[in-house]
Amino acid sequence: MFSARKKPQFTTTDVFPLTDAIMDFDDSASEGIRLSRRELDMRRLPGQRTTLQKWLIVVCLLCLYLMVVVVFHALGMVQPRTVYALVAMMGGGLLLFLLIFRSGVNRRLREKRLKFPIVFLALTGMLAVFYLEPVTQIVLAPFAFVALAYGMYRIRRALAYLLGFYLIAGYAAVVALHYWEQQNAALLRLELMHLLALGAAVPAFVFLIGKVQLLHHILHRANRKIKNIQEDAQRDTLLGCYNRRYIVTALEEQQQLADETGIPLCLAVIDLDHFKRINDALGHLGGDEVLRAFARVAQENVRAEDIFGRYGGEEFLLIFPGTALLPALNTCERIRAQVEAQTWKGLPRGRVTVSIGVTQYVPGESVLEFFSRADTATYLAKEGGRNQVVVEEPTRKGDPSVTVQPVPDDGEDAEPAVTVPTPLHPGRRYASG
Repeated sequence: MFSARKKPQFTTTDVFPLTDAIMDFDDSASEGIRLSRRELDMRRLPGQRTTLQKWLIVVCLLCLYLMVVVVFHALGMVQPRTVYALVAMMGGGLLLFLLIFRSGVNRRLREKRLKFPIVFLALTGMLAVFYLEPVTQIVLAPFAFVALAYGMYRIRRALAYLLGFYLIAGYAAVVALHYWEQQNAALLRLELMHLLALGAAVPAFVFLIGKVQLLHHILHRANRKIKNIQEDAQRDTLLGCYNRRYIVTALEEQQQLADETGIPLCLAVIDLDHFKRINDALGHLGGDEVLRAFARVAQENVRAEDIFGRYGGEEFLLIFPGTALLPALNTCERIRAQVEAQTWKGLPRGRVTVSIGVTQYVPGESVLEFFSRADTATYLAKEGGRNQVVVEEPTRKGDPSVTVQPVPDDGEDAEPAVTVPTPLHPGRRYASG
């Protein structure tokens, strides 16, 4: 049991049981083995590409093909007009799709990323270059496969086969045009050999693409399910706030961040007063509704970066990253006042109150010591009459400390009146309410 004058010792007691969950606070045993969530996030694979990155990929692929054609031109195998025509087709195609994406026309289509028309125009451009310069048939096949692979995750298998047959038919048409214009039997035999190889390889390539595409969809669905499971594992299913496992991990992470950067960190332990009486009066279903309503009030009064979660039973933790003691205390007082102002049917006094203990992190201390100071403040709030916020000062000279005076009920957004005691005394507790 905690006392107001003696710092609690951490043993296996009813007040502070050293269960597997609470042992998550003690990072001394697994130091150097367990990684924080922030470190794990840094090791994850990059997320989805940005729009700029996607455009850069397309431009780079086009530039690779252009570079090969330019090399052929430098070797005297391709005429300048072919290079100019290719640059014009590439510039026109990029401008066309840029205007389409900017106008939002693609959003009304089933395939919003327009992979099919992009690949179709790319194949058309390569066939046009092949028609102008028969020697470019050497690079047509590999870059055609690159174009098909570019759209493999978005283009349906039927459309992929359609693109493959379009490539083969277009190639055959260019071969026919070359023979009709040049009457070159040797060139015809060479191009027919390429056509035969292309006709055999493209359907097989599309078939294999379909298998990879299926695997991609399966992995995508599995990834979404895993994310949903992870999200559910972080949340208390009854209240919707973070659960004990997540809040403990988040506290460890914020403690490491505070040690590394020196930014302030505060923690509040919130306990609903006389919750057993609430359960006796309303039943367990009514008690659950009280917990849900309290969690809703608390989450409405914290910032997006604050971390609020259920530690166990009617006890909650509120972590204030990058926050000094004064604004953390203001938030706690606002939560206390708004919970007290709620009207509850079926309760003898018609209201629910909370006792809150808040403290600021001292760099270098353990998470267990940090938590115990806030928990001690909550115990003092209960011993002092409940329905109040108690500050447990860090035991180091010069640390800031504040005290909150009762707040008149002037509305939902009323700020608590806060005063700073001067001089400060190490270890002094200040209460509000």
